[in-house]
Amino acid sequence: MKHKTLPPIQIDEKNRRILTILQENARTSNAEIARRLGMTTSAVFERIRKMEERGIIRGYSVQVEPAALGLPLSAFVSVKITPHRLAPEVGQAIAAIEGVEEAYHMTGEECFIARIRCSDTDSLERILMQINDIEPVFATRTLIILRSAKEISGALLSSVVGELAPDEGI
Repeated sequence: MKHKTLPPIQIDEKNRRILTILQENARTSNAEIARRLGMTTSAVFERIRKMEERGIIRGYSVQVEPAALGLPLSAFVSVKITPHRLAPEVGQAIAAIEGVEEAYHMTGEECFIARIRCSDTDSLERILMQINDIEPVFATRTLIILRSAKEISGALLSSVVGELAPDEGI
């Protein structure tokens, strides 16, 4: 979803509460959000529309259980490359590999970290071979996830502080 470039804003308490409800269940209706927050449906609709326009809400998604799709194995793979100037190309190559769920360019010794989801260790080995075949890659380190203690998608709203001035409201 493309959005217009508008000046950054801080999120007031009502917007934070709207975002929290939507993160818990993106299918919550505007009417239900309005009821829970003591607002009108049109006010909730307008706030959500403005947050979408400003790119605060980037989109809506469905969270799927990977194991139900035959992808019970998850791992983090850190990647070292040289020369570092090839990082953009390496990032694109890593991201294009089937089974790579997320890929991040990092600071420090290891230039990238990728989250892999696959069916078994044979699949993981094939993905690791593809990563290692990328020309500037000279080392990888793999950490298999045994169990998730916490997984979220999107920003942690509990860390958002600050309120809008009365004339800046969304």
